[in-house]
Amino acid sequence: MRMPGLKSILMAAGLALAGTATVASAQPAAPQTAPADNAQAVDAAGTAPAVAQTPALADPALSNQALPELAARDDVGQPIDAALGLQAQVSPTGEEAAGFHNAILMPIITVISLLVLALLLIAMVRFRQARNPVPSKTSHNTTIEVIWTVVPVLILVFIAIPSIKLLAHQYRPAPDNAVTLKAIGNQWYWSYEYPDNGDITFTANMLKEQDEVQPGERYRTAADGPRLLATDNRVVLPVDTPIRLITTSTDVIHSWAVPAFWIKLDAIPGRLNERTFRIDEPGVYFGQCSELCGARHGFMPIAVEAVSPAQFAQWVRSKGGSMPSDPNAPSTAAPAQRGADTVDDTSDPTGATGIVPGSPQNAVDTTQDAVATPTSQSATGSLDN
Repeated sequence: MRMPGLKSILMAAGLALAGTATVASAQPAAPQTAPADNAQAVDAAGTAPAVAQTPALADPALSNQALPELAARDDVGQPIDAALGLQAQVSPTGEEAAGFHNAILMPIITVISLLVLALLLIAMVRFRQARNPVPSKTSHNTTIEVIWTVVPVLILVFIAIPSIKLLAHQYRPAPDNAVTLKAIGNQWYWSYEYPDNGDITFTANMLKEQDEVQPGERYRTAADGPRLLATDNRVVLPVDTPIRLITTSTDVIHSWAVPAFWIKLDAIPGRLNERTFRIDEPGVYFGQCSELCGARHGFMPIAVEAVSPAQFAQWVRSKGGSMPSDPNAPSTAAPAQRGADTVDDTSDPTGATGIVPGSPQNAVDTTQDAVATPTSQSATGSLDN
């Protein structure tokens, strides 16, 4: 009885396994879950997941091995060991600010510091107790009091003129041909959008070292940039073109800062801040979040790759975007409201007709127009017929 019982058990197990395999092969595959939004899908370490994209064209910023085509330089766009002074500036505003610092502020600070040191030494030597056993009772000196009041005022006026000029240049409005970059701060990575170039969005996370990643994962190389500053996705911007930077945040206050561009703009939740700058030289430039934003504040690097306008256009198209000059590019202009100017403030206010919109030549009786001929749109919305 033992052998038939063993055979029965083996046969039953075989039939059970065969039935399970048949059911598994007949069951349809589960649908793939759509990837979550980059700004929301974040792991516990504050790193945004990378979303695979299939570009229509070759990305000029990457080599055949999917590594950065333009390697970072050790002497430009990043901190230099044991260096003094500011980073080399590659923007007109940065060059103006560096000249203001080096030619005006530093000499004035040096002269004032040496003068104060000399006065201290003179006071310690001439008015020490051994040399003046009977101290002087002089309490006022009109000439000295006038000098130490007028001279600081003149120094401040001398500094104020180039300082206000530099401040005005930093917040100059962006022209019509500016490229818009929207930087969104998150804990703890940056996400970017190109509103004027189609639906181009991506995130930028700090690249880890080789001994910090699993086999097969991407890690930082010398071409990516220095440690703690290299990112998996670089911001690509054209040279010799105005850049309109818009910053905001999804959680806490961050700050988008790149020293070589002389730019630092806070990213505040629920608010849009804007600055304009221009990059004069191609290259790779690095920055960091410059506002304390939490535990991993020091791991929010910024990497910008400045390329020629032709390469930028190729990069935009490789990401599925479009340039404003493309024939089928969607219009980025906001719909005009009734009574609004048809041109912006930087162009001829008369437009092509020679008549300023809203002038007496074009004035109409809006009350009669609304009663006799109802319009489909008003300044605040549509009118119900």
